Amino acid sequence: MEKLNRKMTGYKDRPVKVVQFGEGNFLRAFVDYMIDIANEKGLFDGSVVLIKPIEFGTLDRFKAQECQYTVQLRGRVNGNEYVETRQITSVKDIVSPFDDYEEYIALAKTDTVRFVVSNTTEAGIVYNEKDVFEEKLNVTFPAKLTQFLLTRYEHFNGALDKGLVMLPVELIDDNGIELKRCVKKYIKLWNLSEGFEKWIDEACVFTSTLVDRIVTGYPFDEAEDLWKSFGYKDEIMVTAEPFALWVIESEKDISEEFPVDKALEGKEGMGVIFTDNQKPYKQRKVRILNGAHTSFVLASWLKGNDVVNQSMKDDIMREFMMKTIHEEVIPTLTLPKDELKEFADAVVDRFNNPFIKHALLAISLNSVSKWKARCLPSFLGYVEKYGKLPEHLTFSIAALMAFYTGTEIRDGALIGHRNGVEYLVKDDADVLEFFAENSSKDTAEFTQAYLSNEGFFGRDMTQIDGLSEKVNDYLNTIRKEGMEAALKHFFG
Repeated sequence: MEKLNRKMTGYKDRPVKVVQFGEGNFLRAFVDYMIDIANEKGLFDGSVVLIKPIEFGTLDRFKAQECQYTVQLRGRVNGNEYVETRQITSVKDIVSPFDDYEEYIALAKTDTVRFVVSNTTEAGIVYNEKDVFEEKLNVTFPAKLTQFLLTRYEHFNGALDKGLVMLPVELIDDNGIELKRCVKKYIKLWNLSEGFEKWIDEACVFTSTLVDRIVTGYPFDEAEDLWKSFGYKDEIMVTAEPFALWVIESEKDISEEFPVDKALEGKEGMGVIFTDNQKPYKQRKVRILNGAHTSFVLASWLKGNDVVNQSMKDDIMREFMMKTIHEEVIPTLTLPKDELKEFADAVVDRFNNPFIKHALLAISLNSVSKWKARCLPSFLGYVEKYGKLPEHLTFSIAALMAFYTGTEIRDGALIGHRNGVEYLVKDDADVLEFFAENSSKDTAEFTQAYLSNEGFFGRDMTQIDGLSEKVNDYLNTIRKEGMEAALKHFFG
């Protein structure tokens, strides 16, 4: 079977407009997918060159397929099963700076380049004072970017129309602001010119972005069957869910230059939002999507479910999640209610995706800190707005305590039990030690110890009227009757 290549895809040579630090599954199924559609619709007319960000690994599979690959989206949209198969032709080349530095740095001198996309992991946007200017390939991405931008600045004699737009998608807050802060620190560390720093400020745009799409990557178990259905071999194909959201925050409007929002018009569940404030969208995602996960997965696990979409087929768990979102989370958010409901409906479709087996135990990792970040703001917002406890979010505290019940720590994990079978509770060492010491105490004492721990909540939760009594009641019932009976008793 022939490998996918440019002749098969009808590849069209386009000017290089995007330099992308990262060749991983997410960027190729998210950014490059969107650019491909924009090209097809005649909105962008630009290609992407991928930059290999680390020395490890080979480019042979990309070269063998002339950087052509398939993205298959699989899931549910508006309650219906959705499958889309698309050959991506937006990637022109892939370059390793470690093997050919001159080819890499020549991109900085390319007139048509306008955008820099990066996904160098959460640890990628950092400053390291040990990075040396004279070294061609520094350790950190911001150091590499500073040298890349300096090369462009010098090559075009500081022309203001040759600045670049940075589109980082690393999963840290205010990623563009932090990236620019690191670049500025390298300018000072390396004693670079005031003219260059001024060019960075005036000619370049550092956007902060929020991205959301579950990318499941290369489908190892299904590869050969998919090749047969495609009619060609593809060793770098990527699978993902249909849902996609990209929120791009910047002081300068770049939507006309980078019209990926228009490219996705008409594609249900996919969208790009250009804004000067991404925080409401971040809050929406964290509280609805991530908060829903954190609030129901531990109860669902103890009830006997193993994966998210299995939980959604469990009537009582589905109802628990829906009421948590619609009655306790959405009322505390600031975006228009229609937008919030639309996002919540998409979350339900995503949780119901039959192609993704998202293990509840995987989501359970570090649940104590996750509850504080994802659920506590909704909990406190509800109490402040209505003057009473949100029942489902309150129950989720008791469910967390039940899940974290165990006295033995083994190989860095607390040993819990579900129906007599061991499971591993994974969290920071001090968190596990707290539960190993306290979870075997009587319910009232355990509840008091947990809710009063300011390290877990940033405050003493026992000061909230009625909370200790309610959590104690929920946990007592879980301990005596089991999770399923407790859920039916309180919410059935």
